Amino acid sequence: MITIKELKSKKIEELGAVSNSLRKKIVDSVAKNGGHLASNLGIVEATVALHYVFNSPSDKIIFDVGHQCYAHKLLTGREISTLRQYEGVSGFTNRQESEHDVLTEGHSGTSISQALGIAEANKLNGKDDYVIAVVGDGSFTNGMIYEALNNCAEKDLKLIILLNDNEMSISKNVGGVHGYLSKIRTSKKYFGLKRKAKKVKKVPLIGKPIVKLLAGIKNGFKRIFVRKNLFECLGLDYIGPVDGNNVAKMVSVLREAKAECEGAMVVHITTKKGLGFADAEKHPERYHSTAKFDKDNIKEATPCPNFSDLMGNLLVQKAEKNDKICAITAAMCDGTGLSEFAKKFPSRFFDVGIAEEHAITFSSGLSVGGYTPVVALYSTFAQRVYDQLLHDVSIQKLPLTLLLDRCGLVAGDGITHQGIFDYSLFSMIPGVNIYSPETFSEASECLDLALESDQIDIVRYPKGNENIYDKIETVRDGMIEYSKNLDSYKKVIVTYGKISKIGKELAYKKGVGIIKLIQIYPLDYEKILSLLKNADEILFLEEGALQGGVSEKISARIRDKKITVRAIESFVPHGDIESLYKHLGFDLDSLEKII
Repeated sequence: MITIKELKSKKIEELGAVSNSLRKKIVDSVAKNGGHLASNLGIVEATVALHYVFNSPSDKIIFDVGHQCYAHKLLTGREISTLRQYEGVSGFTNRQESEHDVLTEGHSGTSISQALGIAEANKLNGKDDYVIAVVGDGSFTNGMIYEALNNCAEKDLKLIILLNDNEMSISKNVGGVHGYLSKIRTSKKYFGLKRKAKKVKKVPLIGKPIVKLLAGIKNGFKRIFVRKNLFECLGLDYIGPVDGNNVAKMVSVLREAKAECEGAMVVHITTKKGLGFADAEKHPERYHSTAKFDKDNIKEATPCPNFSDLMGNLLVQKAEKNDKICAITAAMCDGTGLSEFAKKFPSRFFDVGIAEEHAITFSSGLSVGGYTPVVALYSTFAQRVYDQLLHDVSIQKLPLTLLLDRCGLVAGDGITHQGIFDYSLFSMIPGVNIYSPETFSEASECLDLALESDQIDIVRYPKGNENIYDKIETVRDGMIEYSKNLDSYKKVIVTYGKISKIGKELAYKKGVGIIKLIQIYPLDYEKILSLLKNADEILFLEEGALQGGVSEKISARIRDKKITVRAIESFVPHGDIESLYKHLGFDLDSLEKII
């Protein structure tokens, strides 16, 4: 494994071999463990050039989102054979893992704001270190990027924004920004002339007259090739577009950026997602995040039934009968199971890009217009939409259905992606109904209720398949399922969602009762307390945050009973579900000790 010191000692013509070696290690590790492959393969040469030209960790390299950092991890001394495994190397940048990881990243659109803050701190501290924000073009659909860019203008800072333009976020990029960047890609002559004019200006005596002449020629090119450069309009210098998969060119351009940087500067590079692995080049969206695979024998994966596809298919069925149903997502068409909806009802499908906040407020407008908006997001990204749900939907008393995917623990992605905070956040909003189905049939029932509602209805479900334990005989009353003859049990488990399987297995093994909630907000306290009236001991088992969670809400109303709560009180690391359950005390062995 090559070190940064060894990298810097190499000749430029040797960097291609370094890039190829890193790419092979990335493919091997992702094939073994799963991970984000396509984005990492596309940015290898740019990462090599960054570490060749700049001096990490004194120069800060910040990766927006953070999952395109595998080459960076290898160059900074980490072996990625344990990638995404419990107590192994994180699949994202992680500041607890290395001094070269400036921040623990997992969400999009944050890097320029953070980089600007660090650059300002460097200036206040009298440091000459550089700060480089590596931002994918998909992140440029996120509004926070523009708040940060607007604040970068006319700053005397050593701040470089490396715009990695691969025409993809997770699903294929959409919208005006994508079109604008495509236009810039055709404008190399204009920007090349602009850079040369800037250099000529520094020549004594003759520099300014020549620049004036060149300015006229440049403006002519500008009118032909591109009307305006957004970055220049915001007061930023711009270099590009540059072939980001040509490591020699990348070194040359980054050296130029380093020498010329007198304020915030954008370096626009174009890369190919999945480069070097044929199937990932052909299907970059499939290899955005992938399970482990046989790299020498690529086969079309047999799709397994999962909640995402189930909800997408159910929504198609509903939309066939109801022409008012619209589906909205934020660059997650495939991940949220909406591909078929997008094909069948293109006029009623809206991928707004990585702009979750906009997705909710836009959907409130659809609701005002008489349509039935259904927004599909991952739980971790839905954390961003609290204000929009509160102000733009709840206060307006508008109906909206929010399908929350990847709720509960999520294997591999780790601390930034665990879906454990949504309930605590959204149960504070007046007029919200929240459902947490364990099975596909319950999920279908919850969707029906949500689409018939005139409020905000949230259906939250886990990643993957239903996982049912059927050895316990239960009865169903409304949105609550519980053990037959529950009154006869002195010990009762209360749970909901995916972890209900563990709860049922524990109840069967220990001979205790169980209550499984399907609607988890608002809670039917009268019914729940009635079911618990004969119990002396209650175990709450919750795959979510303790603070503001179901366990806390119910236990606050219980008196004169022994209560034990097993919920989540901290951030949760990466790893397989079995290891994470053991880490949190959700495994059978740990739970048996407290029953």
